[in-house]
Amino acid sequence: MKFSKSFALMTSALLALSGTAFAMDNLEKLKNVKVTGISLDIPTVPQEGRNADAIRANLEKVKLPPGFNIELYAIVPDAREMAVGLATNMVFVGTRKTSVWAVTDRNGDSIADEVKEFAPSISKKVPNAVCFTPDGFLIIVEHNRILNFPAAEFFYESPDVAVIEVVSQGNLIPESEESFNHGARTCEVGPDGKLYVTLGQPYNVQPATKVDYYDEIGIGGIIRLDPFDGSGREVYSRGVRNSVGMGFNPADGTLWWTDNQVDGLGDNVPPGELNRSTTIGEHFGFPYWNGDYKVAGSGAAPDLADMAEPVGAVFPQVNFPAHQAQLGMAFYTGQKFPSKYRGGIFVASHGSWNRTEPSGALINFIPLNDDGTAGQSEVFAEGWLDETGIYKGRPVDVAMMKDGSMLVSDDYVGAIYRISYGN
Repeated sequence: MKFSKSFALMTSALLALSGTAFAMDNLEKLKNVKVTGISLDIPTVPQEGRNADAIRANLEKVKLPPGFNIELYAIVPDAREMAVGLATNMVFVGTRKTSVWAVTDRNGDSIADEVKEFAPSISKKVPNAVCFTPDGFLIIVEHNRILNFPAAEFFYESPDVAVIEVVSQGNLIPESEESFNHGARTCEVGPDGKLYVTLGQPYNVQPATKVDYYDEIGIGGIIRLDPFDGSGREVYSRGVRNSVGMGFNPADGTLWWTDNQVDGLGDNVPPGELNRSTTIGEHFGFPYWNGDYKVAGSGAAPDLADMAEPVGAVFPQVNFPAHQAQLGMAFYTGQKFPSKYRGGIFVASHGSWNRTEPSGALINFIPLNDDGTAGQSEVFAEGWLDETGIYKGRPVDVAMMKDGSMLVSDDYVGAIYRISYGN
């Protein structure tokens, strides 16, 4: 029997709609503490074999300061942002695809024993952002939705988990502004108990017609809202291009965040950024500035030639080398690393994609001065970019474990590494 092309297209569309309806039906069931009928046997990711051996061999080439060690912690496909459990040896790991992973070290030997998908009964879209509330609720921020999971550390064994829909699908940003570009969110819960979310803007440089609109709704900025019902939404910081990493300084409560630079202006400009937000309403310059480089009127933004400079624009605490793509960051809160690292910031550099010679794929360390500002940045770990210019890894995020060690995620290799000091 032959089928017409139009029939095939119609069937495909109906199947897609059916899948969407099924996913929404599952979410409604879980919100009402009902079972979905998904199999209780969640497949696990193999942790040994040729792939793990090759990753361990690559790690032998990573350079660290004396006394530090790096090892493979877990095989985690597409590993991006990480959230460390508050009461267990668990790490929840976001991706830019459709999965969030639950990574478990059951026996406490500092190597993961099990990696499996978290809440597989819920269909997800770019669930990059994961973070915890102080009382143990896991937040997942997707491209255009926010979900909150009570007691995720303790009920992750089942595909069905309790869930709160904080912001429903299509209501984090206007659906008209959804894009495949810069759609990976990051999140943190601040000292004020509010959820902070980065919203990268979907262009290399937004057109003039979008500048004021994006400032108003928080695209190209950082918003904050209630982590349980989404109320009280407001734009906290503006003038951001695409931040994919942030963290609050435990010492003074200020919010620090990375920002990626404009493409297409050459190998060495503009710089990457590490910024510090101290109060609501600050503007960090973009798209007029990117770091200390004027983007407005440049070859990347000729239609912004007449744009007025933002009044009182806040400039970065650190300018990084161009196009290294600084992403995740975290304050070192442990006691195991030498004293120079305590209270400072570690930043993951994903590595360039558009330089004549590749650059990045490393971890920077930035100490803080007595007044809370940034000191001089230095390279802490490097070696994922080999001498031939080939990536053997691309760090995405850093996270601190309660034992004083640091985890590093890598979405290119699909792994998490553990960096420790001493024996």
